[in-house]
Amino acid sequence: MEADENTRHAQKMAKIKAARDKMMAGKQGEKGLVIVHTGKGKGKSSSGFGMILRAIAHDMPCAVVQFIKGGWDTGERRLLTENFADLCQFHAMGEGFTWETQDRERDIAAARAGWEKAKELIRDPQIRMVLLDEINIALRYDYLDVAEVVAFLRDEKPPMTHVVLTGRNAKDELIELADLVTEMTLIKHPFRDGIKAQAGVEF
Repeated sequence: MEADENTRHAQKMAKIKAARDKMMAGKQGEKGLVIVHTGKGKGKSSSGFGMILRAIAHDMPCAVVQFIKGGWDTGERRLLTENFADLCQFHAMGEGFTWETQDRERDIAAARAGWEKAKELIRDPQIRMVLLDEINIALRYDYLDVAEVVAFLRDEKPPMTHVVLTGRNAKDELIELADLVTEMTLIKHPFRDGIKAQAGVEF
């Protein structure tokens, strides 16, 4: 009986492999992707930083622009600046969440400065991946013009540069432009049970 199951399993996997190989044979192209991580669930920035670490592992120069968490001493910031500064530039441009600053003009100025730095990094042909962490929050509050961001990514991003944009409430225009969009869905979060943000999990 077990031998029959093993045989059926091997035959099934062989069919799947053949179909997969056929599908992959037609996919030879490469391009720099516009990638959006959005949604109410946790993991948007974490996923973006995971991609940055993957780029570093491939010796691909990369860069991070943080639009909101600029004042935080985060684990990812510490790791990248202390260990991989030769491959990854890190620019913390934000001054905290908007409810902390309570100063719209200051938030707009910080977002604009972050966007100018982002454009400079994206234009650099040596940099292969740029993470724009929490830029969607700046776009949501109209600190930045989504039409300007979309036009720049469409018209000026070098062909082989990957750009990752994170943050909840991604604008429809950005989702339409993107090559890859992932929405993180919230099912459970310890914050609802009175558990505060913890080092190594949240920052």
